[in-house]
Amino acid sequence: MNLLQRVSAWFKSRKPVPLGQWFFVTFDGEKVSIRAAPPGGEPWEQEFSWSSVERICFKDEGLWASDGIYVFTSLRPESFVIPTEASGGTKFLNELITRSLFPADIAIKAARSTDGGYYCWPPIEGACDGG
Repeated sequence: MNLLQRVSAWFKSRKPVPLGQWFFVTFDGEKVSIRAAPPGGEPWEQEFSWSSVERICFKDEGLWASDGIYVFTSLRPESFVIPTEASGGTKFLNELITRSLFPADIAIKAARSTDGGYYCWPPIEGACDGG
């Protein structure tokens, strides 16, 4: 291996792996499945049923990080978090709108935001920008 190949390999090894290559969200008519295999970390899986969803919040993380979709369910007090840059993330957000779990006008406002806004449906009085 020549010097150029070694330098190129070194830079490739330092480059972060895009979220869409290791974080996946899929769904069907009954449930949502989340699967992650983070580079250098332990893989994990989670799922929840559409019927358990109680609130959706969208957190704008600015221009340099993936925005997050926080799904609050009746299953546990913590939310499930799905980055919009995950494989299937945009499709998932569209499905939330289709299922009337997150209004389209709030989703558009949230997606255009770059100031760290937090948008929820149904709204939490005093805590969210949306709704």
